Amino acid sequence: MYYSGVGIIALIVHMIINFEMMRKVYKERGSKARPSYRLFLFSLTAFYVSDISWGWIYAQRWLIPSYICTLMVFISMVTSVLLWTRSVVVFTGDQGGFSKMLIGGGWTIFMFEIVIIVLNFFHPIMFYFKEKEYMTLPARHIALIFQMILYFSSAVYALVVAARSEAEKRFQYKIVGLASAVMAIFIVLQAPFPLMPMYAIGCLFATSLIHAYIYKQAINEQYRKVEVVNEKAYIDALTGVKNKLAYLESLRDMELNIGEEALAEYGVVVFDLNGLKQINDTQGHDVGDEYLKKACEIICDNYKHSPVYRIGGDEFVAILQGNDFVNREKIKKHFDDCIEDNIQDGSVIVASGMAVFNPGLDESYTDVFVRADKRMYERKQVLKKLLEQTALE
Repeated sequence: MYYSGVGIIALIVHMIINFEMMRKVYKERGSKARPSYRLFLFSLTAFYVSDISWGWIYAQRWLIPSYICTLMVFISMVTSVLLWTRSVVVFTGDQGGFSKMLIGGGWTIFMFEIVIIVLNFFHPIMFYFKEKEYMTLPARHIALIFQMILYFSSAVYALVVAARSEAEKRFQYKIVGLASAVMAIFIVLQAPFPLMPMYAIGCLFATSLIHAYIYKQAINEQYRKVEVVNEKAYIDALTGVKNKLAYLESLRDMELNIGEEALAEYGVVVFDLNGLKQINDTQGHDVGDEYLKKACEIICDNYKHSPVYRIGGDEFVAILQGNDFVNREKIKKHFDDCIEDNIQDGSVIVASGMAVFNPGLDESYTDVFVRADKRMYERKQVLKKLLEQTALE
């Protein structure tokens, strides 16, 4: 029963590591590699099931069921070899003569084994049972040798393609070549040990290599690309700070976690640019864009440890965290002094208003924002008067 036990373990691990790969994914029209590899995995599943059944039935010494299971093992085994060869060619995408020879060789070996299985019904040339003991014959060894040659050929083919491929693909093709070589070696071991599940173990090792170093890597790469896309979706294209969508996401999280210890202390600074509309109307939007970027630089230079969001055309918000919250008064004064110096220099003017969350007063983030916004408008009027005085001097 140890034979079936090894097969059961191989099948369980096979299903665990390849479950996602064996699922039907409809959004995969751009690549034929995954459907091709999935067919191989299904054929391997059929082999594991038939191999497990053979081990258990043979242990019971049931002659006819053992004979039938033996046929199923050979058929599923040669099918897996054929489908592996096909999946290797599809994965590399090579259309050369070597790939066509490989596919042709796979079909030739498949048909050869079907023929000798049929002939075995009439005259034992592959296997037979003597006093309920499984006995092997030369045709079985020839079939295994052919399968071994095909696997080694797949390994050589993958390595040849790897040699002329770019770095990332080169590594993947080398893994495919290694997996082919592993299965070839275990078929060699299967030949002298018919009562040991060597091929099942070899296939498990090979598919584990593919899972760990190719498809797992591909999944991680896909996740990385999604993260990059998501990051871009939350970034303001002009200024490089977070955009309104990111701001709304942050507000949602803050409202959900309001009252938590981590959010017991925070502040909000609202910014608004003076004169942007006039610049756009009189000097053009290119000059206005540069004005916006300079204003954003000033904000970010002062509030280095807090997220800054552009929530409108000329509106920004900083949610104070860490050192920025602790030193908020000092930073605010430095920012205001910088803007007043800009008035004298004729540079960027940004009004700002700050408010701090008060648990006894504020029921939500909105309450804090409204106070900060009100103070920003008060500061805006102060800056306007300073600008008028400077113009009169």
